Parts: sequence; C-alpha cells; structure tokens
Amino acid sequence: MDAQTKSQVNMCMQCGMCSGSCPETGITPFNIRMLVRKRYLDRDIEDMLPWYCTSCGECTLRCPRDVKPSEMIFALRGELVEEGRIPLSIQKALENAFVQKNPWGRPRAKRGDWVKEEGQDVEIPHVKDTESKRLLFTCCIQAYDPRCMVIPINVVRLFHQAGLEFGILGREEACCGNEIRRMGEEGLFEELQEENMATFQKHGVKEIIALSPHCMNVLKNEYGDTGIPVRHYTEVLADLVKEGALTFKTPFNQKVIYHDPCFLGKQNKVYDPPRDLLRAVEGIELMEFAYARENSLCCEGGGGRMFFEAEINYPRNSEARVQEAVDKGAGVLTTSCPFCVMTLEDPATEKGLPVKELSEILVEAL
Repeated sequence: MDAQTKSQVNMCMQCGMCSGSCPETGITPFNIRMLVRKRYLDRDIEDMLPWYCTSCGECTLRCPRDVKPSEMIFALRGELVEEGRIPLSIQKALENAFVQKNPWGRPRAKRGDWVKEEGQDVEIPHVKDTESKRLLFTCCIQAYDPRCMVIPINVVRLFHQAGLEFGILGREEACCGNEIRRMGEEGLFEELQEENMATFQKHGVKEIIALSPHCMNVLKNEYGDTGIPVRHYTEVLADLVKEGALTFKTPFNQKVIYHDPCFLGKQNKVYDPPRDLLRAVEGIELMEFAYARENSLCCEGGGGRMFFEAEINYPRNSEARVQEAVDKGAGVLTTSCPFCVMTLEDPATEKGLPVKELSEILVEAL
C-alpha cells in the first residue's frame, strides 16, 4: 500500500460506519473496517476475504471522513492480483477479459449476435452510419447470456417505437471494465478503457446510452473527461414518455415491487426514472421494499462477486430480498440491472416469484 493510500487510511477514526452499513459484514467473514486497517498495518490477511465485497459503495457513501473504503478494497485486490493470490474463478474471468474482451470468455466476434435472436425483426445500424452518432452500449452479460440477451432486444423495440435513432458497435465493442477494475486489474481496465475510447472517437460517438448500470457508471464516472454524455436506458425512456413519444397501451395488472440496483441508485442517484416508467403503465400497483432507493439492499451480484465462488454457505441478500417481496404480496419483482436479474432469479424461482427486467414489462405493455 503506497504512502498516499496509507495516509488516507490514517484518516479513519474507527467509527464503524463502513462495517455497519456493509451488506456483507455479519453474514460473511468480511469486515471492511478491520480488513483495511489490518492491511494498513502490513499484517497478512486471508486471501479470500477481500472478494466478499460487492462494491456496492455503501461504505464510501456513509464514511464521514471521505476515506473511500471501497476504493481501498479495490487497491487491496490489486495487490493480491499482482501477487497471484486470487481465486481461480477470478483469475479465469480476468484472463477471459484480456483475450476475448469479456469476462465470460465468449468469442469477441459474436458480441453483436444478439441482434439475430428470434423475434428481432428490425435492423440496427452501426453507430458510424447514424446521423445522431448516438451509441447503444451493450453490457457483456447482455450480449452473451441467453437470459439477459432479451434486454437489448426489448430496449431496441422501445426505442424504435419512440422513433429514437441510435446505433451499435457490434464486434467492435469491448468490456467496459467496471468489474475488471473492481477485481483489482487496473492495467487491464486501462487497456479496455483506451480501446473503447479509441473506438468511440473513431466513429464520432456523441452520446452513449448504457443498458447496464455497471457500464453507465464506469463510462460516466471513471473514463475521465470524455466529453460524451452517458445515460442509462431508463433515463432516456422516461424522457421519451414525458415528451409523449412513447406510450403504453396494454395494461399490466400486477403488484410490482422494484429493486434499486446499487450502481444505478446509490452510486448514480437514478431513482425516479424506473419508477416513472412503471407508473406510466396502466394496471401496475407499484410497491417498495423496506430498504429502497439510497438504502437499497445490495443483491451481491457486482464487484466481481458473480465470478467469486465462496466456499461456505451463508444466507444471501438476494434470498432476503425475494422473501420480503413474497411477504408483501408482490406478483412480480423487477429491476433495471442484468446482474440483479441473474442474482435474484434463482431464489425467486424457488419461491414461484417472477423476476422481470424492467424492459420486459415495458415491452409487454406496448
């Protein structure tokens, strides 16, 4: 840990706000305050402990001294990556991102194949061929995973319905690097950043619409001053509804409970657009979790956790989230993040509760 980082850690006054607000402390061996302090004192740590962090950002939001504990964990992971002290599943994800430009290791050449899925009956131009130079940026998980591939397809339908011009990059698109940076591979993150920025500049991209909150976060907040505005697709759709360019004519008669994704909500303060979209659909009774908006309970899918295989059993936040939705009588659990969808769906399926990404509800309501 360098001198600057140690100086920042020394600002910690041991108030415990980070541990008290952490969704992992108490249910896993992870304790962010003790872990950061122990590393600061140059004492060895168990290799697996830092990987329980979900990078939800709650600790950094709550810290009264602006120590940025979550950033400390990323730096700590970086040291472990350099030393080769990382879980094999994390190592594989990083290798995949280096070779194929996505953590799943799927072929780079097939990144744009989601446009060929059954039911996709519209052509999507390359962003270079659009007048607006408005780019729809597809998250890795939505480009390759069959469950999440429906999200870009749905958003395309909604944008076409509203008459919004946009384009994609297809195989030229690379991983945004959000999870890569949080897994401690700063060098690889910088490579992905440089490649994507070169591609944006090559094709004159003027605006980016991100399908994933994770992509939106890193493109907007961690790529530096790019001069390119970045928004999440729910923000764009909510504006189109307000302008009257997009309307929903089919009722969706369900009690719907909305889960705030960490990277969209507490880290980027986008709370109202998803809710405004749900309220625009006739028949929806919008419900809220006890912990919502800036206090939303992390699903545990981010920050590399999707690639970390824990060796112990413990109650998952996703299970608690689903149980609360069931207890409240919700008919559908919805969210606007592919990581949340994947994490919530397993326990929800066991309870017989449908999980729908927000775009799935909106397409049904057209």
